[in-house]
Amino acid sequence: MRVLVTGGAGFIGSHLVERLLAEGHSVTVLDDLSGGRLENLDGVRDHPGLRVIVGDVRDPGVLRTALEGAEAVFHLAAVVGVPRVLADPLRAIRVNVEGTERVLEACAERGIPVCVASSSEVYGKGVRWPAAEGDDLRLGPPSAPRWAYAVSKLLDEHLAMAWARRGLRVSVVRYFNVYGPRADPHGYGYVVARFMDQALRGEPLTVYGDGSQTRSFIYVADAVEGTFRAGLSPAAFGHIFNIGYPEEISIRALAEKVRSITGRWVPIRFLPFSEVYGSDFEEVPRRVPEVSRARALLGFEACVTLDEGLQRTWEWWRTCRRV
Repeated sequence: MRVLVTGGAGFIGSHLVERLLAEGHSVTVLDDLSGGRLENLDGVRDHPGLRVIVGDVRDPGVLRTALEGAEAVFHLAAVVGVPRVLADPLRAIRVNVEGTERVLEACAERGIPVCVASSSEVYGKGVRWPAAEGDDLRLGPPSAPRWAYAVSKLLDEHLAMAWARRGLRVSVVRYFNVYGPRADPHGYGYVVARFMDQALRGEPLTVYGDGSQTRSFIYVADAVEGTFRAGLSPAAFGHIFNIGYPEEISIRALAEKVRSITGRWVPIRFLPFSEVYGSDFEEVPRRVPEVSRARALLGFEACVTLDEGLQRTWEWWRTCRRV
Protein backbone atom coordinates (compact mmCIF):
# COMPACT_ATOMS: atom_id res chain seq x y z
CA MET A 1 0.00 0.00 0.00
CA ARG A 2 1.18 3.55 -0.72
CA VAL A 3 0.76 5.78 2.33
CA LEU A 4 1.14 9.53 2.85
CA VAL A 5 2.35 10.72 6.26
CA THR A 6 2.15 14.48 6.73
CA GLY A 7 4.52 15.64 9.44
CA GLY A 8 6.50 12.47 8.79
CA ALA A 9 9.82 14.07 9.75
CA GLY A 10 8.56 14.86 13.23
CA PHE A 11 8.92 12.84 16.40
CA ILE A 12 5.86 10.58 16.20
CA GLY A 13 5.64 10.84 12.41
CA SER A 14 9.15 9.51 11.82
CA HIS A 15 8.51 6.50 14.03
CA LEU A 16 5.25 5.86 12.15
CA VAL A 17 7.13 6.06 8.84
CA GLU A 18 9.61 3.45 10.06
CA ARG A 19 6.77 1.16 11.12
CA LEU A 20 4.94 1.49 7.80
CA LEU A 21 8.09 0.77 5.80
CA ALA A 22 8.85 -2.24 8.00
CA GLU A 23 5.37 -3.57 7.21
CA GLY A 24 6.12 -3.39 3.49
CA HIS A 25 4.24 -0.20 2.63
CA SER A 26 5.57 2.57 0.39
CA VAL A 27 5.59 5.91 2.20
CA THR A 28 5.53 9.52 1.08
CA VAL A 29 6.51 12.04 3.75
CA LEU A 30 5.26 15.62 3.47
CA ASP A 31 6.85 17.98 5.98
CA ASP A 32 7.79 21.67 5.95
CA LEU A 33 10.52 21.00 8.56
CA SER A 34 9.31 23.82 10.79
CA GLY A 35 9.14 21.32 13.64
CA GLY A 36 10.42 18.08 12.13
CA ARG A 37 13.96 17.24 11.04
CA LEU A 38 15.21 15.14 8.15
CA GLU A 39 17.67 13.59 10.61
CA ASN A 40 14.71 11.83 12.21
CA LEU A 41 14.48 9.75 9.03
CA ASP A 42 18.18 8.83 8.90
CA GLY A 43 17.40 5.20 9.70
CA VAL A 44 15.28 4.82 6.55
CA ARG A 45 16.74 7.56 4.36
CA ASP A 46 17.92 5.08 1.70
CA HIS A 47 14.83 2.87 1.81
CA PRO A 48 13.52 2.34 -1.74
CA GLY A 49 9.93 2.71 -0.55
CA LEU A 50 10.44 6.19 0.91
CA ARG A 51 9.76 9.49 -0.83
CA VAL A 52 10.23 12.81 1.00
CA ILE A 53 8.61 16.08 -0.07
CA VAL A 54 9.56 19.27 1.75
CA GLY A 55 6.60 21.62 1.61
CA ASP A 56 3.53 23.07 3.29
CA VAL A 57 0.50 20.81 3.58
CA ARG A 58 -1.67 23.88 2.96
CA ASP A 59 -0.21 24.37 -0.52
CA PRO A 60 -2.70 22.75 -2.94
CA GLY A 61 -0.03 21.90 -5.51
CA VAL A 62 2.30 20.36 -2.97
CA LEU A 63 -0.51 18.36 -1.39
CA ARG A 64 -1.68 17.18 -4.81
CA THR A 65 1.79 15.87 -5.60
CA ALA A 66 2.11 14.18 -2.21
CA LEU A 67 -1.24 12.41 -2.65
CA GLU A 68 -0.36 10.88 -6.02
CA GLY A 69 -1.05 7.17 -5.75
CA ALA A 70 -1.85 7.35 -2.03
CA GLU A 71 -4.17 4.68 -0.64
CA ALA A 72 -4.14 5.89 2.97
CA VAL A 73 -3.15 9.08 4.79
CA PHE A 74 -1.90 9.79 8.29
CA HIS A 75 -2.17 13.52 8.98
CA LEU A 76 0.27 14.49 11.73
CA ALA A 77 1.50 17.85 10.40
CA ALA A 78 0.82 20.61 12.94
CA VAL A 79 2.32 23.40 14.99
CA VAL A 80 2.99 21.83 18.40
CA GLY A 81 4.70 22.93 21.58
CA VAL A 82 3.64 25.68 23.96
CA PRO A 83 6.61 27.95 23.14
CA ARG A 84 5.67 27.87 19.44
CA VAL A 85 1.98 28.37 20.15
CA LEU A 86 2.53 31.20 22.63
CA ALA A 87 4.94 32.89 20.24
CA ASP A 88 2.36 32.97 17.44
CA PRO A 89 -1.06 31.54 18.34
CA LEU A 90 -2.56 32.82 15.10
CA ARG A 91 -0.09 30.80 13.05
CA ALA A 92 -0.78 27.72 15.17
CA ILE A 93 -4.51 28.00 14.54
CA ARG A 94 -4.09 28.68 10.83
CA VAL A 95 -1.61 25.89 10.17
CA ASN A 96 -3.44 23.29 12.22
CA VAL A 97 -6.96 24.05 11.02
CA GLU A 98 -6.25 24.98 7.40
CA GLY A 99 -3.88 22.05 7.00
CA THR A 100 -6.42 19.57 8.31
CA GLU A 101 -9.20 21.11 6.23
CA ARG A 102 -7.13 20.79 3.04
CA VAL A 103 -6.14 17.20 3.79
CA LEU A 104 -9.69 16.11 4.60
CA GLU A 105 -11.12 17.74 1.48
CA ALA A 106 -8.45 16.19 -0.72
CA CYS A 107 -8.99 12.74 0.78
CA ALA A 108 -12.76 13.05 0.38
CA GLU A 109 -12.35 13.99 -3.30
CA ARG A 110 -10.15 10.94 -3.88
CA GLY A 111 -11.89 8.47 -1.57
CA ILE A 112 -8.74 7.95 0.50
CA PRO A 113 -9.05 6.97 4.19
CA VAL A 114 -7.30 9.29 6.63
CA CYS A 115 -6.27 9.25 10.27
CA VAL A 116 -6.02 12.69 11.90
CA ALA A 117 -3.70 13.27 14.85
CA SER A 118 -5.18 15.24 17.73
CA SER A 119 -4.18 15.71 21.34
CA SER A 120 -5.32 15.17 24.90
CA GLU A 121 -5.10 18.96 25.11
CA VAL A 122 -8.68 19.03 23.80
CA TYR A 123 -9.83 17.84 27.24
CA GLY A 124 -8.62 21.16 28.60
CA LYS A 125 -9.19 21.49 32.32
CA GLY A 126 -11.16 18.26 32.30
CA VAL A 127 -14.63 17.40 33.48
CA ARG A 128 -13.63 14.05 34.91
CA TRP A 129 -10.59 11.77 34.93
CA PRO A 130 -9.86 9.29 33.48
CA ALA A 131 -11.28 11.06 30.43
CA ALA A 132 -13.23 9.16 27.78
CA GLU A 133 -13.66 10.22 24.16
CA GLY A 134 -17.35 11.04 24.58
CA ASP A 135 -16.93 13.23 27.66
CA ASP A 136 -17.77 16.91 27.68
CA LEU A 137 -14.77 19.20 27.22
CA ARG A 138 -13.83 22.24 29.29
CA LEU A 139 -11.29 24.68 27.88
CA GLY A 140 -9.94 27.94 29.26
CA PRO A 141 -10.75 31.47 28.03
CA PRO A 142 -9.63 32.88 24.67
CA SER A 143 -7.61 35.48 26.58
CA ALA A 144 -5.16 32.71 27.52
CA PRO A 145 -3.08 31.91 24.39
CA ARG A 146 -2.21 28.50 25.81
CA TRP A 147 -5.60 27.21 24.70
CA ALA A 148 -5.09 28.13 21.04
CA TYR A 149 -3.52 24.73 20.34
CA ALA A 150 -6.34 22.84 22.07
CA VAL A 151 -8.99 24.79 20.18
CA SER A 152 -7.23 24.20 16.85
CA LYS A 153 -7.08 20.44 17.46
CA LEU A 154 -10.69 20.36 18.61
CA LEU A 155 -11.76 22.09 15.42
CA ASP A 156 -9.70 19.52 13.50
CA GLU A 157 -11.75 16.82 15.20
CA HIS A 158 -15.03 18.55 14.33
CA LEU A 159 -13.92 18.78 10.70
CA ALA A 160 -13.01 15.10 10.69
CA MET A 161 -16.34 14.01 12.16
CA ALA A 162 -18.25 16.30 9.78
CA TRP A 163 -16.52 14.62 6.84
CA ALA A 164 -17.20 11.21 8.40
CA ARG A 165 -20.91 11.99 8.31
CA ARG A 166 -20.48 12.65 4.59
CA GLY A 167 -18.96 9.23 4.07
CA LEU A 168 -15.24 9.86 4.41
CA ARG A 169 -13.36 7.01 6.06
CA VAL A 170 -11.67 9.00 8.80
CA SER A 171 -10.47 8.37 12.34
CA VAL A 172 -8.91 10.59 15.01
CA VAL A 173 -6.25 9.77 17.59
CA ARG A 174 -5.81 11.82 20.76
CA TYR A 175 -2.26 11.44 22.03
CA PHE A 176 -1.47 11.53 25.74
CA ASN A 177 2.12 12.66 26.37
CA VAL A 178 4.09 10.54 23.93
CA TYR A 179 7.77 10.08 24.79
CA GLY A 180 10.76 8.19 23.45
CA PRO A 181 13.78 8.54 21.14
CA ARG A 182 13.89 11.67 18.97
CA ALA A 183 11.41 13.66 21.06
CA ASP A 184 11.98 17.41 21.14
CA PRO A 185 13.17 18.45 24.63
CA HIS A 186 11.66 21.89 24.02
CA GLY A 187 8.17 20.73 22.99
CA TYR A 188 5.15 20.89 25.28
CA GLY A 189 4.29 17.54 26.80
CA TYR A 190 7.83 16.35 26.12
CA VAL A 191 8.87 16.68 29.75
CA VAL A 192 10.56 13.28 29.57
CA ALA A 193 12.77 14.53 26.75
CA ARG A 194 13.60 17.66 28.71
CA PHE A 195 14.56 15.63 31.78
CA MET A 196 16.69 13.26 29.68
CA ASP A 197 18.45 16.15 27.99
CA GLN A 198 19.15 17.87 31.29
CA ALA A 199 20.36 14.65 32.92
CA LEU A 200 22.72 14.03 30.02
CA ARG A 201 24.14 17.53 30.39
CA GLY A 202 24.45 17.20 34.16
CA GLU A 203 21.99 20.06 34.65
CA PRO A 204 19.18 20.30 37.22
CA LEU A 205 15.87 18.74 36.16
CA THR A 206 13.44 21.63 35.82
CA VAL A 207 9.96 20.94 37.16
CA TYR A 208 7.34 23.56 36.39
CA GLY A 209 5.13 24.45 39.34
CA ASP A 210 5.38 22.33 42.47
CA GLY A 211 5.41 19.07 40.49
CA SER A 212 2.17 17.75 41.97
CA GLN A 213 0.40 17.81 38.59
CA THR A 214 -0.09 14.32 37.18
CA ARG A 215 0.12 12.96 33.66
CA SER A 216 0.15 9.61 31.88
CA PHE A 217 2.95 8.85 29.44
CA ILE A 218 2.87 6.51 26.45
CA TYR A 219 6.00 5.18 24.79
CA VAL A 220 6.29 6.15 21.14
CA ALA A 221 6.25 2.56 19.83
CA ASP A 222 2.91 2.01 21.56
CA ALA A 223 1.56 5.32 20.24
CA VAL A 224 2.58 4.28 16.73
CA GLU A 225 0.88 0.91 17.14
CA GLY A 226 -2.37 2.61 18.13
CA THR A 227 -2.08 5.08 15.26
CA PHE A 228 -1.30 2.30 12.78
CA ARG A 229 -4.43 0.41 13.78
CA ALA A 230 -6.62 3.52 13.84
CA GLY A 231 -5.53 4.47 10.33
CA LEU A 232 -5.78 1.08 8.65
CA SER A 233 -8.63 -0.68 10.46
CA PRO A 234 -12.14 -0.29 8.99
CA ALA A 235 -13.54 -0.57 12.54
CA ALA A 236 -11.82 2.72 13.40
CA PHE A 237 -13.54 4.92 10.85
CA GLY A 238 -15.91 7.49 12.29
CA HIS A 239 -14.37 7.25 15.75
CA ILE A 240 -12.03 9.19 18.03
CA PHE A 241 -9.52 7.25 20.13
CA ASN A 242 -7.52 8.04 23.22
CA ILE A 243 -3.98 6.81 22.62
CA GLY A 244 -2.37 6.68 26.03
CA TYR A 245 -1.03 4.53 28.85
CA PRO A 246 -3.38 4.86 31.82
CA GLU A 247 -0.71 4.86 34.53
CA GLU A 248 -0.66 8.19 36.33
CA ILE A 249 2.43 9.83 37.82
CA SER A 250 3.22 13.26 39.22
CA ILE A 251 5.87 15.30 37.45
CA ARG A 252 7.89 15.43 40.66
CA ALA A 253 7.84 11.62 40.89
CA LEU A 254 8.74 11.42 37.20
CA ALA A 255 11.82 13.55 37.84
CA GLU A 256 12.86 11.23 40.66
CA LYS A 257 12.33 8.21 38.42
CA VAL A 258 14.45 9.74 35.65
CA ARG A 259 17.25 10.41 38.13
CA SER A 260 17.12 6.80 39.28
CA ILE A 261 17.04 5.29 35.78
CA THR A 262 19.78 7.52 34.39
CA GLY A 263 21.97 7.37 37.48
CA ARG A 264 22.40 11.14 37.19
CA TRP A 265 21.62 12.45 40.65
CA VAL A 266 21.34 16.06 39.61
CA PRO A 267 19.23 18.50 41.64
CA ILE A 268 15.54 19.04 40.90
CA ARG A 269 14.75 22.70 40.32
CA PHE A 270 11.20 24.03 40.63
CA LEU A 271 10.18 26.95 38.43
CA PRO A 272 6.86 28.85 38.56
CA PHE A 273 4.77 28.45 35.42
CA SER A 274 4.60 32.23 35.17
CA GLU A 275 8.38 32.38 34.87
CA VAL A 276 8.38 29.87 32.01
CA TYR A 277 5.22 30.66 30.05
CA GLY A 278 3.99 34.02 31.32
CA SER A 279 1.55 35.22 33.97
CA ASP A 280 -1.62 34.15 32.13
CA PHE A 281 -0.59 30.52 31.61
CA GLU A 282 -3.11 27.99 32.96
CA GLU A 283 -1.81 24.59 33.99
CA VAL A 284 -3.98 21.47 34.20
CA PRO A 285 -3.49 19.58 37.48
CA ARG A 286 -4.38 16.14 36.11
CA ARG A 287 -4.68 14.34 32.78
CA VAL A 288 -5.18 10.59 32.32
CA PRO A 289 -7.00 8.62 29.59
CA GLU A 290 -9.77 6.07 29.64
CA VAL A 291 -8.79 3.58 26.93
CA SER A 292 -11.61 1.04 26.61
CA ARG A 293 -12.68 2.23 23.14
CA ALA A 294 -9.26 1.58 21.61
CA ARG A 295 -9.17 -1.79 23.33
CA ALA A 296 -12.63 -2.76 22.06
CA LEU A 297 -12.49 -1.47 18.47
CA LEU A 298 -8.78 -1.64 17.66
CA GLY A 299 -7.62 -4.43 19.94
CA PHE A 300 -5.01 -1.94 21.09
CA GLU A 301 -3.58 -1.53 24.55
CA ALA A 302 -0.27 0.12 25.38
CA CYS A 303 2.12 -2.45 26.79
CA VAL A 304 5.44 -0.69 27.45
CA THR A 305 5.64 0.24 31.13
CA LEU A 306 6.92 3.66 32.11
CA ASP A 307 10.08 2.18 33.64
CA GLU A 308 10.82 0.14 30.52
CA GLY A 309 10.09 3.06 28.20
CA LEU A 310 12.26 5.44 30.20
CA GLN A 311 15.10 2.93 30.13
CA ARG A 312 14.82 2.56 26.34
CA THR A 313 14.68 6.32 25.95
CA TRP A 314 17.76 6.86 28.11
CA GLU A 315 19.72 4.24 26.17
CA TRP A 316 18.99 6.17 22.99
CA TRP A 317 19.63 9.54 24.59
CA ARG A 318 23.07 8.68 25.94
CA THR A 319 24.23 6.92 22.78
CA CYS A 320 22.64 9.01 20.02
CA ARG A 321 21.87 12.44 21.42
CA ARG A 322 24.48 15.17 21.01
CA VAL A 323 24.84 17.87 23.67
